[in-house]
Amino acid sequence: MPDPGGELHDDVLRRMLEVARHLSGSADLRQILSVIINAMRDTLAAERATVFEYDEARGQLVATVAHGLDPAALSGLQEIRIPADRGLAGQCAQQRSIINVPDAYADDRFDRSIDARTGYRTRSILTVPLLDDDQSLIGVTQVLNKFGGPFDDRDEEIALGLGSLAAVAIRRGRLLEDRLVREKLQRDLQLARQIQQSTFPKQLPRLDGFGLAAWSEPAEETGGDVFDVIGFRAGRAIAGGDEADRALLLLADATGHGVGPALAVTQLRAMLRMAARIGADLPTVARHINHQLCDDLPTGRFITAWMGELNVADLSLQSFSAGQGPLLQFDAARDAFEQLHGDTLPFGVERDLDITMAPPIHLGEGDIFAVVSDGIFEATDDRGREFSAGRAMDVIHAHRGESAQAILDGLKGAVAAFSGDTAAADDRTAIIIKREAPPIS
Repeated sequence: MPDPGGELHDDVLRRMLEVARHLSGSADLRQILSVIINAMRDTLAAERATVFEYDEARGQLVATVAHGLDPAALSGLQEIRIPADRGLAGQCAQQRSIINVPDAYADDRFDRSIDARTGYRTRSILTVPLLDDDQSLIGVTQVLNKFGGPFDDRDEEIALGLGSLAAVAIRRGRLLEDRLVREKLQRDLQLARQIQQSTFPKQLPRLDGFGLAAWSEPAEETGGDVFDVIGFRAGRAIAGGDEADRALLLLADATGHGVGPALAVTQLRAMLRMAARIGADLPTVARHINHQLCDDLPTGRFITAWMGELNVADLSLQSFSAGQGPLLQFDAARDAFEQLHGDTLPFGVERDLDITMAPPIHLGEGDIFAVVSDGIFEATDDRGREFSAGRAMDVIHAHRGESAQAILDGLKGAVAAFSGDTAAADDRTAIIIKREAPPIS
């Protein structure tokens, strides 16, 4: 004689295997949640089911997929959030144990607010914790209104089995979603790096009597440092690589590094380029840039910046430093360095900065002017020692007879050798200006 109980057991086992197959076949968390609620409803012969995910950071249970919440309803509700210690779902989450209530409205623990929001009437309710292998709470599922009466012991066993499958599937779905989010973020950051790097000049203008070299390397995908060199001839901006009679130079360093600071310094560079094209002088440029950054930057954020104007006609450099320093000036005739410090506060700190330009510096043959960001000075070795401005001056002095590019390459190599395997903690940027010897006729 056939065993009705055995046939029923086989049917439940078949359904659970089918659920496991569907759960393992999807990487989409919303689809996984839909499979779970359908399996709970159909296997337990109930009207509806809901899955609440556990939001540990907020201490809440969150439902975005539930029977009875169609897209039109969800557009108004967006999601259901309840404290993780409220109602039957909250108690289930706290106790990590199943709760079977034959009459929801006769139980004081039942939270009627969701019924009030959805217009549904809950009668019997089975609440099941979703726990992973180490008994960490993943969420809670509720199955509502079993056909033919309240849920029984056998329903509880089936629900616990389905709950175990559901917890594993949700954890897997979260991990996959996190990985996809990280991969997309990484792609976006790489694109941001390409865009930022593409804004740096591909070629520097050529100025008779001067050698120029510049470089920037972010500590992360994007950096808070920026440099620019804009060449002019007869008052008009020229393309990079062309011969110029004047050049406008910039090195700026925003607080921090990453996407936010990168946006800030890119904005500064864009403002400088626009001002340069309309012929504004350095004090005017500096004043307007500072005003705009005071309006735009969040409280506590600022940008140190150095701006210089190099002139071929009188072999001079006039510059202005908003908190950027020390600036390294090498006097070849005296074989000595001088460290120059900022003329005023960084941009974005105080609206009415004292924008007073220092007198121009006449650069004699062999003189060198180096603008170096603190990511170089503060680079550390494996013992925590800093590279320092002193080491930077030693490197520049050692390469003083070489070209501006060779001096920069020597500085980059020295910092890399000093840091070794220690990851850069800050962006590294430098501009080297050298007054070259006139060609031998």
